Amino acid sequence: MRVARRVAWPLGAAAGLVADRWLGEPPASWHPVVGFGTVMGALERHLYRDRRAPGVVHAVVGLGIGLGVGRLARSAALATTVAVGGRALREAARQVDDALSAGDLEAARSRLVSLVGRETRGLGASEIARAVVESVAENTVDAVVAPALWAAWLGPAGALGYRAVNTMDAMVGHHSARYENYGWASARLDDLANWLPSRATAVLVALVRPAARRTIRAAVRRQAPAHPSPNAGVAEAAFAAALGRRLGGRNRYGEREEVRPDLGWGPGAQAPDIARSVRLSRDVAGALAGLLVVAGLAQWWWTT
Repeated sequence: MRVARRVAWPLGAAAGLVADRWLGEPPASWHPVVGFGTVMGALERHLYRDRRAPGVVHAVVGLGIGLGVGRLARSAALATTVAVGGRALREAARQVDDALSAGDLEAARSRLVSLVGRETRGLGASEIARAVVESVAENTVDAVVAPALWAAWLGPAGALGYRAVNTMDAMVGHHSARYENYGWASARLDDLANWLPSRATAVLVALVRPAARRTIRAAVRRQAPAHPSPNAGVAEAAFAAALGRRLGGRNRYGEREEVRPDLGWGPGAQAPDIARSVRLSRDVAGALAGLLVVAGLAQWWWTT
């Protein structure tokens, strides 16, 4: 049974990536992740206190739900299809790109809200482009690489357990007066779950853009540690170096402003770089799917 799982799980994760590329996510009205968010919202209303302890309970319960549903799913391919969202990410980025190409900054700012948590009002075309490229980089980890890798490692429970962790982080894991304490456990759990996948993403970026591999390595090693996120900075640095662009700058989150470090070298991101980042994210997903197939077949060959 263990051998069968070591073969089936990587192949199932690869199948899930392919299914997402061609089919996309289920409608929101019956998407399991939307249902999970509704359950966790209700749990938050019951548990919330401005302390870490209730937030730890929130994170443990949410993780338990994700793992439990994954065990019931029994199919790594199905769980990965539900957990990944690469096509949705790319389509959201393209919608912002379309608005920028049409010169409609208001529409671009409005569509950008689905990709970033920063304040979008008043952003110019170059800042919008930077925000999209940074979001595509970070979410290539969250929506593509991490759920597929966790599916390959731990099967359907890994895929849906990861998606539960990432969803909780999106809901309560950000810096704000309400969630600084309550969301602490969810944010730390997400950091832990993404540590290896974010670095795997950087390796995959170098694999699909081999001409820039030395620059990618330098950006990840020298620049990423200055980023406030231990994982987002790695992916953003890799994308910036692969695209030959410089990311980072001032971001506003409500009344709070953050100055992100420079990542990569060269000119700042512009509208055409959105399409380039989308292609890079797609290529990373394709390379990962191929490697997972190779891993599954290698396991099968080694054990027969």
